[in-house]
Amino acid sequence: MHIDQPEKISFRIDEDSFKEIYNLYWEKVFSVCYANLGETEPAKGMVQEIFKSLWERKDELEINQSVERYLVRSAKFKVFEYIRNKKIREQHHENIVKSQVASLNYTENEVMVSSLKERITSLIETLPSQCRKVFKMSREQGLSNKEIAVDLLISERAVEYHISKAITSLKSHLSEYSC
Repeated sequence: MHIDQPEKISFRIDEDSFKEIYNLYWEKVFSVCYANLGETEPAKGMVQEIFKSLWERKDELEINQSVERYLVRSAKFKVFEYIRNKKIREQHHENIVKSQVASLNYTENEVMVSSLKERITSLIETLPSQCRKVFKMSREQGLSNKEIAVDLLISERAVEYHISKAITSLKSHLSEYSC
């Protein structure tokens, strides 16, 4: 046998040897978990999981090191797994919260946009007839000032005046929506 290679310890774990292992090492396993987490309850749960796993795998388990070393390594792996899963859970939680906030903001924005559109529509309807007609042709139909002037048989200057008058009126009545 080479000194560099660990000696393979092969023994059968029965109920008595399990109790002995538990009594000898549960505090050490707990202290490893607690030292890395700083949380009592998760550390206790890990101790239980480690020893439960040891008992459940007693027939197939081959420990190539001392039992203490095996249990300490198991504790370190459990802690790592717990921290990794905790970070993943926190990340998922954060993503869910962001998604809900975005959804709420989207809904709130949609309501505001809808309200603003209704307000603009009602304000446009209160404009004087010719001003309203010119404004709608410009903004809703996308016609140029020249096209509107030709259509309504008025000057381009008159079209500019009506559009400017409509915009000024809308701005003054929509001041609560400005930033």
